[in-house]
Amino acid sequence: MSMDNAGTVLGFLLIGISNYPEWRVTFFTLVLITYFSTLLGSGLIIVLIHVDPHLHTLMYFFLSNLSFLDLCYGTVSMPQALVHCFSTHPYPSHPQCLTQMSVSLLLVTAECLLLTVMAYDLMVAISNPLRYSVVMIGRVCVWLDASSWGASFVLAAMLILSLHLHFCGANVINQFVCEILSLLKQVCSDTSLNEFMIFITGIFTLFSPFGFVLLSYVQIAAAVLKNHLTNRLKGFSNCGSHLTVVTIVYGASISIYMKHQSKSSPDQDKFISVLYGTLMPILDHLIYSLRNKDIKEAMIKRTMKRA
Repeated sequence: MSMDNAGTVLGFLLIGISNYPEWRVTFFTLVLITYFSTLLGSGLIIVLIHVDPHLHTLMYFFLSNLSFLDLCYGTVSMPQALVHCFSTHPYPSHPQCLTQMSVSLLLVTAECLLLTVMAYDLMVAISNPLRYSVVMIGRVCVWLDASSWGASFVLAAMLILSLHLHFCGANVINQFVCEILSLLKQVCSDTSLNEFMIFITGIFTLFSPFGFVLLSYVQIAAAVLKNHLTNRLKGFSNCGSHLTVVTIVYGASISIYMKHQSKSSPDQDKFISVLYGTLMPILDHLIYSLRNKDIKEAMIKRTMKRA
């Protein structure tokens, strides 16, 4: 990322909830409950997968990574929103703002790529179960997981380093946290190149992985429909949680990052962003814990042992 000398800034003023003072207590309470639920839910899934031998499978290895991502993403955005909720002047410094934005981009990218890896795992398990143990061996899964993190870092770094930002004016951001599209609205110079780089990154982060997920589910559906009715139901139930999360994550990400900025309302963008940052982490573990039989059985087993 580069900025010329005229565009050097010390910090940004985050509007947050300050233009709706009557909602501060309600907003703070809801975000606090959501954050603790995220910590509890994601942490519980990670611990269950670690301590329960029945969950020591490749699918749950990826699920534990997804829960870790949710925990990290919630921690990056929600505490800052809580701290700034009652602050008179929420004024993060320029380095703090860019760091928070960069980490958020890294985590969102990693989640999209990890969901793609999980789709591939499901495809191999359902369409070619006899070769699953040969294809999806431990070192292959570790390599896939490491590759998703590595590719996420490269894509996020390419986007951040390619940005040319020249800020001017009051540097007031109508957001709860530092977010790339809101920062671009503070830029005085032409942002066409920056928007083009966001679009190019989005192709590799959102559209290409989402296309691969769709192709994976086409193959999964074809394989499931060849089986008997009972096996069909079992096959589709295994995909239900993943498909639900994929729909929410990709749908929300594409609607936030890929729409034209001139057609967006600042307040609408702000609340969509905070909903994405607070609800996505908790929805992921709720979907997997409520729809997954193995997770529910592991929870019941550990609860009964402690009782």
